[in-house]
Amino acid sequence: MAAVLLIEDDPLVRRGLELALSRMGHDVHPAGTGEDGLREFAARRPDLVVLDLMLPGMDGFEVCRRIRAAGETPVIMLTARGEDTDVVGGLAAGADDFVIKPAQPAVLDARIRAVLRRAGTAAADGAVHVHRDLRVDTASLAVSVRDEPVALTPTELRLLLTLLRAPGRVFSRSQLLQEVWEHDYLGDSRLVDNSVQRLRAKIENVPAAPEYVQTVRGFGYRFGPV
Repeated sequence: MAAVLLIEDDPLVRRGLELALSRMGHDVHPAGTGEDGLREFAARRPDLVVLDLMLPGMDGFEVCRRIRAAGETPVIMLTARGEDTDVVGGLAAGADDFVIKPAQPAVLDARIRAVLRRAGTAAADGAVHVHRDLRVDTASLAVSVRDEPVALTPTELRLLLTLLRAPGRVFSRSQLLQEVWEHDYLGDSRLVDNSVQRLRAKIENVPAAPEYVQTVRGFGYRFGPV
């Protein structure tokens, strides 16, 4: 049973999602404001946060940034409009995935389970990969750049490992959506692009001129140097 913190200001939506997700096996803790959500987060340290974007007072962007500053707990953001500015802003704040409202409980449950699988099964071959200044130990899931540890979210780590294990192979956005996020709706390619940007900001010496996660224009991304 996963502990899920649900931060949603609409009491009907909050109660409906709480009941539905509880029936699906999650241990749901609701909060109605960003401030209350952060207090619940600090007290409970949930496995995952489902976070509404449009909150009174402190909005979802700021809540997400504060959760991300406190650690690598996965965040799924709920957005009513699904507009690019909202989605991109949420992803830039550190969200791992997003769901357009009104959120269907079955869809949200599937996204929750996929994110938690990423958090729990990112490891695998036990190898140590060293590329220039970058070192990735897949047994301990430790990543360092120039011998300094780098904290990656489960999504960023799985994205890096997917690319790292096939150096030189070009992955399309749809392939990465399937490998990393476990869904393949191409409209969600923003997930890939924004996660790549966040990953580059953490591991690249010069994020604007990446050595490791390279763009292949018109196709997707690959791990270099080849």
